[in-house]
Amino acid sequence: MCKYEKDKSKYMTTNEGEPIYNDTDVLTVGEDGPILLKDQQFIDKIAHITRERIPPRVVHAKGSGAKGYFKTYNSMKKYTRAEVFTNTKSSTPVLVRFSLVGAEVGSPETIRDGRGFAVKFYTTEGNYDIVGLDFPVFFIKDAIRFPDLAHAFKKSPMTNLDDKNMFWDFIASAPESTQVILHLFSDRGTRKSYIKMPGYGINTYQWVNKSGEKYYVKYHLKPLAGDETITAEEATRLAGENPDVATKELYDSLNCGKKVEYDLYVQIMKPSIAKSLPFNPLDPTKIWPEEDFKLNMVGRLTLTDAPSNFYEEIEQLAFSPANLVPGIEISNDKLLQGRLFAYHDAQRYRIGTNFQQLPINRPIKKAVNNERDGNMQYEMHKGIAYSPNILNDNEPKVTPNKYPECSEYIEGYEVRKPISTREEDDFIQAGRFYRSLSKRERENLIKNLVEGLTGVDDRILDIILCYLTRADKFLGEVIRNELKQN
Repeated sequence: MCKYEKDKSKYMTTNEGEPIYNDTDVLTVGEDGPILLKDQQFIDKIAHITRERIPPRVVHAKGSGAKGYFKTYNSMKKYTRAEVFTNTKSSTPVLVRFSLVGAEVGSPETIRDGRGFAVKFYTTEGNYDIVGLDFPVFFIKDAIRFPDLAHAFKKSPMTNLDDKNMFWDFIASAPESTQVILHLFSDRGTRKSYIKMPGYGINTYQWVNKSGEKYYVKYHLKPLAGDETITAEEATRLAGENPDVATKELYDSLNCGKKVEYDLYVQIMKPSIAKSLPFNPLDPTKIWPEEDFKLNMVGRLTLTDAPSNFYEEIEQLAFSPANLVPGIEISNDKLLQGRLFAYHDAQRYRIGTNFQQLPINRPIKKAVNNERDGNMQYEMHKGIAYSPNILNDNEPKVTPNKYPECSEYIEGYEVRKPISTREEDDFIQAGRFYRSLSKRERENLIKNLVEGLTGVDDRILDIILCYLTRADKFLGEVIRNELKQN
């Protein structure tokens, strides 16, 4: 009796705390009879197993992650008042998630795909997320096209098989994707290591300093271990032999006490010069040339620990570009502005209305607002839930803003038009990227494109070859000739 009281927590109970005396036999009419609906213990147990997995992410479904910290070495106070990037005396806890982009949950980690590189900073001013990729550019300029991109890159709705024509048909309608396609079909599209993988914020953000001055910024994360890619042949071999090679390497390294490190850099631009540039800096399908906009080292991201529980710490982890802190704002990047709604909305559907109350998503400081109830409400709220008010002494009060308002004058007609760029802009940078590759890298890119385009509908193929030729005449011609011989 005394032993039972002392070790009470070791004995099984239902989720309501009722003791479980038998967990191996369902309640039936006699030992050979039918199951009774009144066996609530069985019903709860069998119902729970079908709900133990939240819906996977539509994109970035296959992933892994790790915990660590970020340390600012060079204060960016000239450009932003965000403490995470200005305070050089303390470090900020972080959680990083690496992932494949279009691949599904069980996919090998070496397949040809983009890779997600997302960082959550648990700052004293709130959670700040950088949600990026291992490519510096994206496929589209406008968020309204993202559902089409996701549908085209997934398996065929008719056969549930991969469909080259669907993929390339979408690319044919998006000439701005030419540059990222060259990244994807180069050796950068196949990797076996997250430790040796760079990250890019993709979108253009705005930093605001204490004086109210605004700057455009782009984020770059560079692995200290180097940038490593693999060939298509090695990717295929590893997909069979070690499909989780990147996650295994990451966890093995951390569990052996090794640190995994990345340096954070930013490119900075004054918005006033944007219109004088030969490209639109708010276009996520374009890079900012480093010779014109140098990389400024901010600090170091250090991963120290693998997750203790993958589901709780990685699968339920919720990122969004809308998670901002004072001193960091959203630019008029059309893709970024669309992501603000899409990411939070996806988390509400995938995890639940109150997903921010989960331990892994909670900010360091307790959230204070008038939001109430909803599915899986955990917080105990008391008192009225509106403001301003008299009955509760006007609490909770809004936070005083000690900095100048950074309002932006906007005027124009309501229109549905593409982001302002020149037609040739979609191909100029793509050609420069191709010509920047080594001889071997170019050969591998051509081989991978030929394989990827073989068997594609001729109507689509003609458009893709036109794009490649406009990027680089030799590239387009050699691929056209190679395809003729197949």
